[in-house]
Amino acid sequence: MPLPPWPRPHFQPGGGDAHLFYKLHGDFSKPPTISRSKYRTAGIPGGIEAVQLDRERDAVGFRFGFEGPFVERMAAEHPSVLAAASATPGAMVLRGTIPDPENLDYFRDIVGVITAFLDGGATAVFDPYRLDWWTPEEWHERVFDPQAPAPLAHVAILLSEESVPDRYWMHTRGMIKFGRPDLSMRGLTEDLLPGAEEVFNRFIAGQATGARIPEGKSIDSDLVAGDWACHHGGSMDDPDFNNLHVEIRRSAET
Repeated sequence: MPLPPWPRPHFQPGGGDAHLFYKLHGDFSKPPTISRSKYRTAGIPGGIEAVQLDRERDAVGFRFGFEGPFVERMAAEHPSVLAAASATPGAMVLRGTIPDPENLDYFRDIVGVITAFLDGGATAVFDPYRLDWWTPEEWHERVFDPQAPAPLAHVAILLSEESVPDRYWMHTRGMIKFGRPDLSMRGLTEDLLPGAEEVFNRFIAGQATGARIPEGKSIDSDLVAGDWACHHGGSMDDPDFNNLHVEIRRSAET
C-alpha cells in the first residue's frame, strides 16, 4: 500500500541535514509489530539508528532527560507519567541524520514508528531538541492524529527575561529536525511579543516545508514595529540551540 507523501513544496537544496533524536521509555524485550498501513510508516528511516538501553547497565544514558528544565513541565502536569518512565526497565534511542531531505517522508516514518511503540506499551517519549517529554496521549493528539507534519508541534518557542529590565529574548529549539536553523529575537518589549511569535510561526512553517531564509531578509509584519532583518550565525555546539540559528535584529544593531 502506498504511503501518504509528506512533501516539502518550497524545498531549496543545501539548507542543511535533518537530525532526529528521540528516547522512548518502556519494556522493549518484545517490540511491537509495526503495521505499515496503521502507522503510516515504512519503518525506521535510513540514517537513523535504534539503540536499546538497560536501566542498570546504561544508567547514564537511561537517566538522560530526567533532570533540570527537561522535566519541569512533566513534573508539574504529568507526575505519574514521569514516575512510570523513570521506573521502566529500559529505554530506546532513535537517533541519526538525514542528508538534506527534499521531502518529510523520513519524519512521517519516525512518527509512525514511535506511535507504534507507544501503543505497544512505551510510557513516554523524550525530545531533547525540544527540551520536553511527550505523554502517549499528547503524542497522538498533536503529532500522529493530524496525519500531517505539524511542524509547530515539534519546535518549541521559548521566552526568557534579559538582564535589561522589561526586555525579553525569544528563540526556538527543534528546527534541526527539518535541517533548518533555529530563530532568535532579543531585546523584545512586551508589546512586541505577539508579533514576534507570529513571525516565528511563519518562519517555522516555511522552513519545515523546505524554504530557506535569505541573509538580510527584512521582516514583513505589522505586529513587529521597527526595521528588523535576518542574519545567519551560531554553531552546532551552541547549547542554547544545538543548531545553527538566524538572529532577527534591528538594522541599527547590525
